[in-house]
Amino acid sequence: MQSRYVIICGTALMAVTAGVLRSRHTLDTAPVTVAAAPVEARTTIVAPGRVEPSSEEVRIGSELDGKLRIVNVDEGDHVARGQVIAVLENADYTARVELAKANLAERQAALERLLNGSRAEERREAAAAVREAGAVLDSATAEWDRRKTLLSQGAISKTEFDSAEREYRVAQARLEAANEHFRLIDAGARPDDRMRAEAEVQAAQAERSNAEALLEKTIVRSPIDGVVLRRYRKTGESVIAKDETPIVSLGSTGRLRVRVDVDETDVDHLRVGQTAWVRADAYGDRRFAGRVVRIGQELGPKNVQTDRATEKKDTKILETLLELDPGQTLPVGLRVDCYIQRDARP
Repeated sequence: MQSRYVIICGTALMAVTAGVLRSRHTLDTAPVTVAAAPVEARTTIVAPGRVEPSSEEVRIGSELDGKLRIVNVDEGDHVARGQVIAVLENADYTARVELAKANLAERQAALERLLNGSRAEERREAAAAVREAGAVLDSATAEWDRRKTLLSQGAISKTEFDSAEREYRVAQARLEAANEHFRLIDAGARPDDRMRAEAEVQAAQAERSNAEALLEKTIVRSPIDGVVLRRYRKTGESVIAKDETPIVSLGSTGRLRVRVDVDETDVDHLRVGQTAWVRADAYGDRRFAGRVVRIGQELGPKNVQTDRATEKKDTKILETLLELDPGQTLPVGLRVDCYIQRDARP
C-alpha cells in the first residue's frame, strides 16, 4: 500500500514538472507583441512651449538716472503708442529748457539788430553831430584866417595865432570823427559780423534742442500699442539708466505666439505653414489653433522646463514659433503642450 502511494506521488510530480517545462518553452518561443503608439503621437510633433505676445516682450526703462515722480499704468492696462507710462522728477531739466530759450531769444535779437542796422533816430542824431562839427570847423577856420592876417600885420603875438590854429585842427578832427560815426551808423552789417551772429543763434538753437531732448527723456512713453504685462517699479523709486530692471514690460496681445522647444529628433519634419495647436492643463481638452511661422536655424538648450520627472535636461532643441489664430486668448507666459502636424515626408 505504501509503495503504491509513492508511485502515485512520483507520477504526479513528473506530470507537474513536464507542464512547467512546456510553459517555459512556450514563453521563450512565443512572439512579443509591442503596443502601437497612439495615433496622435505618430502624426504630430509634440513639444513644450510658452505663450508670448506677438511683439515679444518689450521691457521699458529710463534713459536717465532719477526718481520716478509717477508711474501711470498697472499690470493689465492697455496702452497706446506714445502714451505716457511714467515721469521722472524733472524740475532741473525744465529750468535748463527755459534758460536755453532765453539765451536763444537774446541771440536772435542781436542778429536782428545787426541785420536791420541802426534806428532812424540814431541816424538823425549822427547826422546832426556831423553838421554841428562842420559848423564848429567853419568857425575855427574863419578865426584862424583872421588871426593869420593880424599876425602878418603884427597886431597879435605868435602864441595867439598858434592857439587859433590848434582850435582849427581840433575842429577838423571832430568833423572827421562825426563823419566816421555817421557812416558806421548808416552802413549795413559786415559779412563777418553777420556770420558770427548767425553762428551764435545756431549754437543757442542747438543748446535749446539738447535741453528739450533731455527733458523729453524724463517722460517714459510706450513704443507700441499693447498691454502692461508686468510693472517692476512704482512711484517714488529711483531708477538707473544702466539697470537691467525695467519700469514695466509691455506686449502686443492682439495676436498671441507660442515659442516651442522642438526636440532635435523631430526637426526634419518641421515646415513653415504647418498646422498646429496647443493645450494647457488649466483649459482641459480645449485646443487653441495656429500655424508654424518661424523655424530656428541653430540647435540650443531648452527654453521651457516642464518640471516633469521624465524630462530630459540635456536635450538639444530647435526653437520654433507658432502664431495662434486671431481671437485666441491665453495668459502671456503660460506653459502649454504644443502639437504640430508632422510633415508627410518619410
